[in-house]
Order: sequence, then structure tokens, then C-alpha cells
Amino acid sequence: MTLRGRLTAAFLAVVLGPVLLGALFVGATLSAVDRSRATERLGLAAAGVRTSIDALCQQLRAAADAVALVADPVARPRAADQVVGRGLAAGVLIADAAGRTSYATAGGPPGRWQDCAGAPATPIGALSAQVRLRDPAGADLGAVAAAQPVDRAFVARLAAVTGVAVTLLDAPGQITHTTEEQGVRAAVLAAAGKARGNGVAGTGDGRYVRRVGPMPGQPLPLVLSIPGERPPGLYGALIAAVALAALLAVLTAWRLARVTTRPLGELAGAVDRVAQGDLSARVPVRSRDEIGRLASAFNRMARETGSYVAALTSSRDQLRNHLAVLGDTLASTHDLQRILRVILDSAIAATGARAGAVLLVDAEGVLVGRCVEGLTGRWPTSDPADPATLRVAVGAGVLGAVAATGEPLRGRWTPPDAPTGEPSCETYVAVPFATPGGAESRGPDRPGHPPADGDPPGSACAALGVLVLYDRLGGPEFHDDDVVTLRTFAGHAAVAVENVRVHEEAQRLSLTDPLTGLWNYRYLRESIRREVERANRFGRMLSVLALDLDRFKRVNDTWGHAAGDAVLVEFARRVRGVIREVDLAFRQGGEEFVVLLPETDARGATIVAERLGAVVRDQPVTVEGSTDEPVHVPVTVSIGIAVYPDHAVDGQQVLDAADDALYAAKAAGRDGYRLAPAPDPVPTQEIPVVAVTVSPPDGLPQAGTADAPGTVQGGASSGPHPPRQSRGR
Repeated sequence: MTLRGRLTAAFLAVVLGPVLLGALFVGATLSAVDRSRATERLGLAAAGVRTSIDALCQQLRAAADAVALVADPVARPRAADQVVGRGLAAGVLIADAAGRTSYATAGGPPGRWQDCAGAPATPIGALSAQVRLRDPAGADLGAVAAAQPVDRAFVARLAAVTGVAVTLLDAPGQITHTTEEQGVRAAVLAAAGKARGNGVAGTGDGRYVRRVGPMPGQPLPLVLSIPGERPPGLYGALIAAVALAALLAVLTAWRLARVTTRPLGELAGAVDRVAQGDLSARVPVRSRDEIGRLASAFNRMARETGSYVAALTSSRDQLRNHLAVLGDTLASTHDLQRILRVILDSAIAATGARAGAVLLVDAEGVLVGRCVEGLTGRWPTSDPADPATLRVAVGAGVLGAVAATGEPLRGRWTPPDAPTGEPSCETYVAVPFATPGGAESRGPDRPGHPPADGDPPGSACAALGVLVLYDRLGGPEFHDDDVVTLRTFAGHAAVAVENVRVHEEAQRLSLTDPLTGLWNYRYLRESIRREVERANRFGRMLSVLALDLDRFKRVNDTWGHAAGDAVLVEFARRVRGVIREVDLAFRQGGEEFVVLLPETDARGATIVAERLGAVVRDQPVTVEGSTDEPVHVPVTVSIGIAVYPDHAVDGQQVLDAADDALYAAKAAGRDGYRLAPAPDPVPTQEIPVVAVTVSPPDGLPQAGTADAPGTVQGGASSGPHPPRQSRGR
């Protein structure tokens, strides 16, 4: 293609591209808006349908309850007739325990009665709600069912309530009742067959269709549809506008190409020579217009490019080597100090700086040096060997300003009037860094720290840390390219800090329970092994308490699982308030918990068990009831106690002994504790042991060191982990 052809094609692309994109955007936007509005309307209509059917089911259930509450079997038929007479139901049916109809009101809805809470089935003649009849002893006497017909009038009422066309299906592709017009029924059924879940499908004539049900609580297979609102003739008008714009663009492009062909041809030839590596190519300057200035700029660019290529090639190879080392370090270790050292060394080498440092913001809002290089003789303190001596308050000096504003700074150093803790230098460049997404996840005001009350002044900074370099070699000061390069390394520093924090957080989450805030079962296995080894090594005792909330299944069944969760959370809080700081509390699963009491004998363990039982028993747990009124749930706990080494020889056995004692406490009436019995004597070899581990004559094992008192203060460590299913003992 010739230069004129290329220029013409380029001009047409520049002009027609936005026109075509604009036309496509307008058409797509109007279609998307139309579909979005239709989807929203159908969503509201679906919610209205579910609400209406749910209200009907509640009314029918109330009607059935009214009949079922009549204790006299002889008076129940009269109550059923009264319910029908008041319009609460169209029909009431009373059945005995064998399922035989004992009474049915006259004029009940024909066809199959679909239970609101039952599995959907077709065909449906009426919606019904069923209530079981029981005697005072709880024996099943039968059932009462109240129903309303599902007919054309019912579907019309749904359509009037929702403002859309409603169709009731009998079977796939078959209509029972509908408010659709005759001409669109087939298209609506076809589109309904394509709709999945809550999705919306369209018909060829611009209607939008959505299926609603059947589902639990809404057993009716319904189809909702509305007409689209897209303006007619939209695409024709867009095509005409694009055609007119194309004609005008062709005429203009031909004229422009004819005028600019010759100078652009010379420029194209020179560009080809440069593209082939001949940086000595030059273009004759024939005029002082835009084409002439372009030729002059090209000649200047060719001269400067030759000098840049050599420098860029060298810098590129060097930067590649640094990034390769940095990437290998990030992928192979979670040692933050090592990673920061590699980042700092790479940044110094890439920019030619004499010295540098990486500072991170601590919890008090102070920039603390974590890694430094080449700052000998520049430190504000007398200890140049410790990076932590480099401390700068956020907002103070150059580094504090970078951390507070989140904007990089470079320039020549001017000594401040008041000491800021920064090292002295001639020139500097400082770049902030934050974790990826930090500004969005921590709020607009405090991207470097999560918003919290009570933070010290200056802690609300815009950065996680600062990467700073001092005194550039080979130049008077740092320039903008150094800022760009430094931003790359600062980004790696932010990723490294975030990766280390995520790694530490993942380790914590894998060992803790999210609901109660106690350690989980996995950490229990590790801790019992460690504590048994420690007790065996130092001749101490270890007491294990197995705890189980009494009749916890009744709490879930009576007040719901949300109340059960609240009880578990409150129970865990009370456990943490009773045990010592050195003790460990675990959620083993469901309502089962375990507490490890290091250096505690059986006497001390019984004291802890008594206090745990009292603190749980004396104050019921307050939860939210179904009527938004607080409910006070009485809770008790059964506790089994076992002591190592008196009751077991390893961690699993002492856990089993405590669990057996727990079951003994359950069997003894709950709300108490039991100490595991002493194991049967086995042939043993007498070996010398520490005298303080000998049990006293009363039979209770006792830890005999003065520095291990049986105090019960402090709390247990906590953290999140998914809750387990209750076993409801």
C-alpha cells in the first residue's frame, strides 16, 4: 500500500473508529439499560410473588391452627366451617392418624392440594397448609389442612399485585393459567425454557421472561414476563449516522493525503532506515510548518537515540539481573529482613546511589529503619550498627512527609531547624510503598493503617514504609527516572511485607477457631504432646479438663443455631476469664472444649472446675429471641478431670481419661465434675523420681513446686477457625 493509501486508511480509522465504537456503545448501552430495568422489575415482581404466596401460606397455616386448637373432636368440624365462612380458607380437611379423612368442608377446592412446605408436584389445584393434631401427651391424632384454590383468579391477583404478566405451568411447556396475550404465549414459554435459576431470558419480540419456583416455601411453577422498553428504529438511525460519517471521512482523507504525500514519503523512508538500525538517517527540512517541525524533531531524535541506546542497553541488562535476583528471593523465602536487604542492594545498584535505607511504620506511627546500607558517619545517634536507631516520626522531616502524604520526594538536602532523626546527605530520593489495595481496604483517610480509635498522633499515614536513597553517583542529584525505578523496588518491598504478613496470618488462622476465639483441635494435638513432654522433662504435673455444655442440642432446637452460637461465644469468654495466662483453652468440636492446666495437680484442677461450673451456672446467657426480646438461656457444664502422669502415660491417654471422666459427670446428673479414677496397677519397675510428684495420702495428685500455684487468673489465647457441628450431649 502506498503512503497516500496508508495515510487515508489511518485517517479513516481515526475518524470512523470512534464513530463505530460510539454507535456500538449507544446500541449496547440502550440494550443493557433496557435489560437491566427489565431484570430489576422482574426481580421486584418475583419478590412480590414470593411475598404474596408466603402471606397466603401463613393465612392458611393460621386457619389450620385455629381448627387444630379446638380440643373437642366433636367441635372441630364446626370450627372448620367457621374458618371457611370467615374467608380464611376455601376448604378445610380433617384427617385421622391413619390419614383417612374424617371431615371436609363443603365446596372445598378441587384437584390436588399442594402443601406450602411440601415438595412441589403437578398438577396443582390448591395451596394448603397442614397442622398436626396431638393430644396432651404428644401422641399424633391426625392433621388439619386448610386450602385456597389456585385458579385463573388467583393468577390474575398475582399479576395485579406485581404489575407483570404471570403464567402458571402444569408441566414443562404446558400452561395451566396465564394472563399473557394469546400471540406471545408460545414465545414466552420458549424463553422460560432457556431461563436458569434467577436468570432472565428474552424473546424475539423484545419481552423479558423469568421463572419463579418451584422452591421450598413457594411450590408454584410460575413464569413472569414484561415487554422491553427499547425505542423502535434505534439500529436503523445508528446505521444511517455511521454511513454519513464514513462518506465525509473518505472525502477529507483523500484531500489530506494528496497534500502531505511527498514530505511524509521522505519521512517514511528515513524511518525505515532507522528501523533497520541506521541511526545516521536524516530528513531534509523543506518548510517551517508542522511537517517541517516533524522532520527537525526526527533528526534530533535520531541523534539522541544513538547515545541513549548504549546507555539503555547497559542499564537494561543490569536491571534484569537485579530483578532476577529479587524475584528468586521473593519466591524462595519469607525472611523479611533478607528480602529487604536484596531490595535495598538492588535499588542502590540500579540507581548508582551511595547509601540507602528501608523504613517501616510501626504500631506507634514511627518510621523505623529495618535495613540500611552505607550510612556510616551519617547517623543521628552514636550506634551506627543498629538500624533501629534510624527512627523518624510520621510527618516529621523528609521521610515523615513521604510516609504521611504518600508522595515521593527528591532533591538536595537542607538541614532542618529541629532534629528529625534523619541521616545527613547531599541529595536524596524517597518513595513510599503500601500493600496492594491498601488504600481501598483501609479507608480513604488512613491507607497505611486501619482506622481505629485511640491511635497515637501521627499514626494515620499514607504508606506502609519508605524506601530512600542518598547521594547519587555520576550526577548532581536524582532525576525522575530514578523515581520510576525506585517505585518498582518499593512495589516489591510492599509485596514482600504483605506476603510475610499473610503467611503469618495463615499460620494463625490454621490453629484457631473463628466462632469462640479459642485454639482449635489441630493445635490441641500439638499442645498436649508438647505439654506432656515438658511435664515429663521437669517432673511436673499436667491437668486436663474436658468440658461439655449440658443439653446444648436443646438450646439449638429451642432458640435456634444463632442463639447456640452466642452461648458458645459467651462460654468461651467466661472460660478465658477463669483460667490463667499460661493455661490453654481449646474448642474440640461442637459444644466440647478442653482446657490444659500446666503445672497443676488434681486439687488445683478441681478448684478450676468448680469456678468454671459456678461462673457458667450462676448467670444465664442473654441471647436475642425470635420476638426481638432478649432471652436468658440457663447453661450448665459437665467437666471431666485427668492428670498426667497419674492417670495416663501419654497425651492421648490423658485426653481419653478426661473424656471418660466427663461421661461419668454426665451420667451422674450433669452440672458437675468428676476426677478420672486411678488406673489399674500394672507391673512396674521402681525408678527414682522427683519427690514433689508423689501423690498425698488423700489420693489427689498434687504438683509440689512452690512456683506453680493453682491460681486461676488470666486468659487463654484466641483466634478464628470454622466452628464444628454440635453433638448435643
